[in-house]
Amino acid sequence: MPHPTFVRLVARRAVPALAACLLLVACVMVRPLSAQATASVAHAPWTRSASIYEINVRQFSPEGTLAAVTRELPRLRALGVDILWLMPVQPIGKANRKGSLGSYYSIADYVAVNPEFGTLADFRALVDRAHALGMRVILDWVANHTAFDHPWITAHPDWYVHRPDGSISVAIDDKGKETDWTDVAQLDYRNAQLREGMIAAMEWWVRETRIDGFRCDVAFFIPTDFWLAARPRLARIRPSLFLLAEAEVPELHAAFDATYAWTLHHLLNDVAKRTKPVSELQAWLATEARRFPADAYRMAFTSNHDENSWNGSEFERMGANHRPAFVLAATLRGTIPLVYTGQELGNRKRLRFFDKDTVESREPALAAWYTQVLALKRRNAALANGDAGGAHVPLAVEGAPDVFAFSRTRGTNSVVVAVNMGDAAATLRYRGFAAPGRYRDWFGGEATTLAAAGTFTVPAHGVRVFVRGAR
Repeated sequence: MPHPTFVRLVARRAVPALAACLLLVACVMVRPLSAQATASVAHAPWTRSASIYEINVRQFSPEGTLAAVTRELPRLRALGVDILWLMPVQPIGKANRKGSLGSYYSIADYVAVNPEFGTLADFRALVDRAHALGMRVILDWVANHTAFDHPWITAHPDWYVHRPDGSISVAIDDKGKETDWTDVAQLDYRNAQLREGMIAAMEWWVRETRIDGFRCDVAFFIPTDFWLAARPRLARIRPSLFLLAEAEVPELHAAFDATYAWTLHHLLNDVAKRTKPVSELQAWLATEARRFPADAYRMAFTSNHDENSWNGSEFERMGANHRPAFVLAATLRGTIPLVYTGQELGNRKRLRFFDKDTVESREPALAAWYTQVLALKRRNAALANGDAGGAHVPLAVEGAPDVFAFSRTRGTNSVVVAVNMGDAAATLRYRGFAAPGRYRDWFGGEATTLAAAGTFTVPAHGVRVFVRGAR
């Protein structure tokens, strides 16, 4: 069976294709995982209260250019964004191209900029402007495969996996099977020269454009020892490096600051639809504590480019509960939240993946709400990323089965969060609250006293957050 995350990922480069299991490839490409990781990388201090915004350059604006993104950076800074994740900006392959414009993840040249998006000077201007505004920039990096018209295909054919008939294989999953990503060719990580060439290309971007790190595509398809070798090389150029892995693998935290919280995402979908009880969130937290290093960052999201294009917007998947779901993504222990292109504008479209399809601004007032949530994350030490934040303490509640409530405390800062996934307002009867005192309603602004036991109301499909000692 393919890795469960792979099943969801293949749709991204979608359309039917080969699925034959190749014996040679299986021996080469299967990457056994080690036991539970016991440590994670040392995170740069600036990452502790950070949030991420993913930019789909093609769909972000009518122009679909880097210059158009740069013009909007002050707006994203005002939203409260810390890290800008740019989907791949390199030229897209034409061989076996899907759709009219192709997949971002079919890279035709690692060290160039897609002329449809602009120039290298445009990219550098974007990074410089982001830095001037106090934001960091990470670039989506596709290390597993290239386009079939990448120069390496002819210059270094031995850097690729070959089928028994001598042809170069399409991308292969982590179980050794060919995917239906027919527009991309599988790189062979047994080859030491390939590894060196890949790291050199990554170093080029850090050195020449001053980016702050990478989001690494299907990182779990690639041997872990490659990432362990790459990080220190990149950190020599950019010591405050940030690396995000598209993976849910504990051992990768030895090289990456953050991994995807896929399991949480799908649980949030189910809880929002009320096909699973909110109590399963507590079970997820317990599993996380057992499997992942204490200081691991887990990127939590209610949408991203894959989910939006193939499974629908957060409005489609979560309905009226998209707001409480995002609050959980921003406040659960260990999570670093992601906002995807257009979420703050109320975009409801499934954005086409291989063609131009600009986001719609359906609910621009929603930006003010996202701003409040990201400020909640940034201004409360109790909600800091990794083990810098406060411990998760469940709030014992009665009579509200659709409500999930907890508190987190760090020093003098305490945050109480209660989300209601139900169709009716819930009066929450709680007891055993260990941090009683004077609080402020984060969204309403009113001062209130929370005793060790008491009641408060949570609106239908709503959120109550109480804060004491925010920065």
